[in-house]
Amino acid sequence: MNEKVVLIGAGSAMFTRGLLADMIRQNWEGELALVDIDSEALETAKKLSDKIVKGKGSPLKITATTNRRNALKDATVVICTIAVGGRRAWETDVFIPRKYGIYQPVGDSVMPGGTSRALRMIPAMVAIAKDVMELSPKALFFNYANPMSCICRAVRKATGAEVTGLCHGVFHVASMIAKILDVDPEKLNYTACGINHLAWFTELWTGGKDLMKELRKKAEEELKKSGIRKSRNGSEEKYGGLAANTIPFTWEMVELFNAFPAVLDRHITEFFPHMMSAEKGYYGKTLGVDAFSFEDTIRLGDNIFEEMKKDAASPSPLSHEYLNKMGGEHEQCTGIIESIRHDRKSVFSVNLPNWGQIPNLPHDAVVECPAITTRDGLRPLMLKPLSSGIVGTLATRFMWVETTVEAALEGSRDKFIQALLLDGSVKTIDTASKMADEFLEVHSEYLPQFKK
Repeated sequence: MNEKVVLIGAGSAMFTRGLLADMIRQNWEGELALVDIDSEALETAKKLSDKIVKGKGSPLKITATTNRRNALKDATVVICTIAVGGRRAWETDVFIPRKYGIYQPVGDSVMPGGTSRALRMIPAMVAIAKDVMELSPKALFFNYANPMSCICRAVRKATGAEVTGLCHGVFHVASMIAKILDVDPEKLNYTACGINHLAWFTELWTGGKDLMKELRKKAEEELKKSGIRKSRNGSEEKYGGLAANTIPFTWEMVELFNAFPAVLDRHITEFFPHMMSAEKGYYGKTLGVDAFSFEDTIRLGDNIFEEMKKDAASPSPLSHEYLNKMGGEHEQCTGIIESIRHDRKSVFSVNLPNWGQIPNLPHDAVVECPAITTRDGLRPLMLKPLSSGIVGTLATRFMWVETTVEAALEGSRDKFIQALLLDGSVKTIDTASKMADEFLEVHSEYLPQFKK
């Protein structure tokens, strides 16, 4: 494979390292152009990438620039992993809602944190898309940034650019389900669709055998093991103390909807804020605090970046142990590109507009769905309608996406407030108004569209 890959947001050095590992492992040649507006982060990514290429003896050429237009000319692949405002802005997305009794374990996809993040991300991604269309219109264009559905919908609506959203969630959960059911992951077949970070596994089979009954049985076992004692006949529900690394809410959804939601409790709880956004609302624990600590996530990201800075700045070459342990990014990006280039007709989970592949979800909404690779790109597979219950968990989400996209593109405070209310975690107009104004003030440098 000989490609010119432009990675925008390369200061996310962990992703850069993983992508580079996959390119080297699959014997790619050509150029990896690193782009980031943070010159310090870019320098770290460049130095580390140079060391990896040298240590692995790869012919890949590594370039770096803070000006994406300089890199985009003649690009064959463009990958975006940007995070406007970085981890400091991300912290604010989660900490401001806590003042109003709203707790988030992630804060990058939905709820107030996801809504706020979308307002920063969408204008930046639209500007990137316009440059891609001008300078490298034939390039494969991928987005990894969150909130996935909002960004991909906004880019397509505002520019018409054919961006595809990629995420490792469905792929990882499929591997986990295979392990749970003691099935060879290579032989597990499934249908998973919905919205990014709430994609439902509605079908599971191997060798012609339906595995959904086995998965529901596993759900019953796991709920008992976790100490949950519940009844649907009106008696009181009691919950035992649960470790933060268990997934009781996921298993409850499996039991109730006969489908497995990806990607596990840390993400899917944010799509049901009316059930657990309050303090101690997650089986006696508080999401983002003593269950899936948000502070720990931020601290880990900061520590990883500091370690990478040291590795990049060190005059010593990377150790063989470091190079051998270096894993790929697992989102299958390079696999998708190779499958398209060689017309292999492989199936991947991707985020694309709904053009009928999920018949009872809104047209044009960006859905997570299976798609097959062709020489022209990715083509979604046609699926059966979802159950009314599962549609109910998704339909209002896509209307939240549309409202959030309009707020970001128009710089509309009113639509920002509407989006906060549609999300379900904010209970009053007054609270939504106050929270919106606080977000708009603290993130004003990233929100020029609202200054009018």
